[in-house]
Amino acid sequence: MKKRNIAIAIGGAAGAAVAVKMLTRARTVEWDSVADKVIHSDRSRFITVDGIRLHYQEFGEPTAPVMLLIHGYTASAYVWKTTAPMLGRAGYRVIALDLVGFGYSEKPRWFDYTIQSQSHLISRFLNRLGIGRAIVVGSSYGGAVALNLTLDNPGIVDKLVLVDAVINDRPKKHPLLRLASLPGVGEAMTPFLIDSKAFLRMRMQGTLAKANHHLITDDRIESIRRPLHAADGHHAVLATSRNWHADRIERDLELIDQPTLIIWGDQDTVIPIGNGYKLHKGILKSRFVILKDCGHVPQEERPELFTELVTEFCRSAKGSIAASTDEAKLVV
Repeated sequence: MKKRNIAIAIGGAAGAAVAVKMLTRARTVEWDSVADKVIHSDRSRFITVDGIRLHYQEFGEPTAPVMLLIHGYTASAYVWKTTAPMLGRAGYRVIALDLVGFGYSEKPRWFDYTIQSQSHLISRFLNRLGIGRAIVVGSSYGGAVALNLTLDNPGIVDKLVLVDAVINDRPKKHPLLRLASLPGVGEAMTPFLIDSKAFLRMRMQGTLAKANHHLITDDRIESIRRPLHAADGHHAVLATSRNWHADRIERDLELIDQPTLIIWGDQDTVIPIGNGYKLHKGILKSRFVILKDCGHVPQEERPELFTELVTEFCRSAKGSIAASTDEAKLVV
């Protein structure tokens, strides 16, 4: 009986904590209240596409070739904070977009948060900016969005850069995503995990190569946490995990005809490097480069080398990558 009473008490306390969290969290993060804390906020722009207010940052000359940067799951344009200005100085009009539901883009409850819908909105976003064709760079989940955009709207994508890209539903097997899929459980745990600095720090330690753990600063943690620290951000993170449908990408890789650069960290424990080999095998016109002592986000861990590789690839003659049967290249 005593154990039963203790269990009831613990359950009641947990339920009360969840209720308090749900009732006291903010509805959304207002841009005006955080703009002074956002890196490169002077480069921030907002545009409404299909009724959704999107945030993006822009670097480089407006007449230069367009390079669109797409971030990963739970991330934002922040992951490009170092490489976006560098790529802009290298001669590109760089646009680092916050996907719907992430960063400082709007996070509507009615949006379905599928990869397909994200890529469709990006095509509409480029159209609204008057951009007919762009080099598209996608990181992790953003790689899946970039690949879907390429498959559905091949005329938009000039060249493709894939960084530790998602190509299937395997990430859904992660224990936390499995828990999140359970009705009620996901709603209860997501606010606590997203708002926990300790959890975010632990997650970053598994995302970055050990040699790059010095990048895990309080500022980095807060910059990732800040835009999702509200009810609409919690919903977007949960809805994205529940509507993760990426298997189509792996099946249709051979349909991609764009010159493609594939970049992977040799110590990525988030998305297996086997995905990179599948991409290289499936996409006829592709190069595969593996970065040594690098984890899941090469653009942050090796920004100078990342910028050099992307710039060299983009400056090469259009279509110069022939059918590739060579092995992946390891770069120290």
